[in-house]
Amino acid sequence: MHLVPYKEKEITKLYYSIGEVSAMFSVNNSLIRFWEKEFDIIKPKKNKKGNRMFTPVDVENFHLIFHLVKERGYTLQGAKDHLKGNIDEAVSQHEIVKRLQKIKSFLIEIKEDL
Repeated sequence: MHLVPYKEKEITKLYYSIGEVSAMFSVNNSLIRFWEKEFDIIKPKKNKKGNRMFTPVDVENFHLIFHLVKERGYTLQGAKDHLKGNIDEAVSQHEIVKRLQKIKSFLIEIKEDL
């Protein structure tokens, strides 16, 4: 009998700072600010000090933008056009890619255990 290793559930926060978001994607804060201005699907709240506070939805939208621009090679305008016309399709494709990456990681773990 093969037991699947226990994986802790990822803890999500209500808000993420710009530093936390930039660290998630290994990019500079300036790129996060730039994408915020360029893509209207990113709508951070601002606290009393004026610091951006990104919601989990904003983070998911960053994942989508990152996937289109950095992984699939879209230009910024191309990514905007793709999201504007096909947001549901883009989200669906991104979800498929995420699932396939998880399956790949799981298979690699199994291979290493053999």
